[in-house]
Amino acid sequence: MTAQTPDIARYRTACPRAFRAPPEVRLRRAVIWTGFVLLVAWCLYDFGFSPERIWNGLGRLGRVLGFMFPPRIWTDPAEIADIARGLGETLSMAFLGTLPGAVVAFPLSFLGAKNINCIPFLRFGVRRGFDVIRALETLILALVFIRASGLGPLPGVLAIAVGEVGVLARLYAEAIGNTSNRPVEGVVSAGGSRAQANGIGLMPQVWPVLLSVTLSNFESNVRSGTILGMVGAGGIGFLLSDRIGAYRWDEAWSIIFLIIAMVHVIDALSARIRSRFIGKWEGAR
Repeated sequence: MTAQTPDIARYRTACPRAFRAPPEVRLRRAVIWTGFVLLVAWCLYDFGFSPERIWNGLGRLGRVLGFMFPPRIWTDPAEIADIARGLGETLSMAFLGTLPGAVVAFPLSFLGAKNINCIPFLRFGVRRGFDVIRALETLILALVFIRASGLGPLPGVLAIAVGEVGVLARLYAEAIGNTSNRPVEGVVSAGGSRAQANGIGLMPQVWPVLLSVTLSNFESNVRSGTILGMVGAGGIGFLLSDRIGAYRWDEAWSIIFLIIAMVHVIDALSARIRSRFIGKWEGAR
């Protein structure tokens, strides 16, 4: 017979030690938690954390925020054109970096998919290659390309494109590897070739995921493009860095607001694209 909840509660009250974890388990938990607490405490100490420092930092932050208000509203056409050009460069940088990254990552992802590439050592090597590319931070790539090709949006485009190859190829491979084999087997049993089976039975399953992943990465790359601009890759990030360096905080806040607005608009447009095309593909399946 299975003990009911009231019986378990009564037994727990009568024999509390019988419901405790074994001593070795409790000792292991105590060691892990003690190590975690000591690690956090050491990090706080090594980083110079103190309530006084945090309080003083908040005071200085308040003064900086005070300099940001009221935000600057540009009236000079030349300044407006400069800001618009910076936003356009950042948007173009993200798009031109995401597009070739997706184009290169798509065929490579099949080599990393477990249900497509049946050669274990080759699949392992390809996926580790994806990991190596993903380990290279986009900011580091941008600094390298700035050294190679000079200042401007081009190093940012190259950095985003190289980084996206590793990220998107890994995500694409995971999406392809998690599909159902039944539609593919159905096409093969009906006399179709392997290529036809993948095109008819596999791709309709993964297109919505691939589109969603690509659009999400594009949105992320718009934000990354801003950071890359601050190290010399052009775009709105370069203008933001210039305003912060000159202590023109009111203009810096206005630029930050425009960046937030641009990302919000891109997110809304991406959501509409996803809902439209994903709905169409689901209806066709």
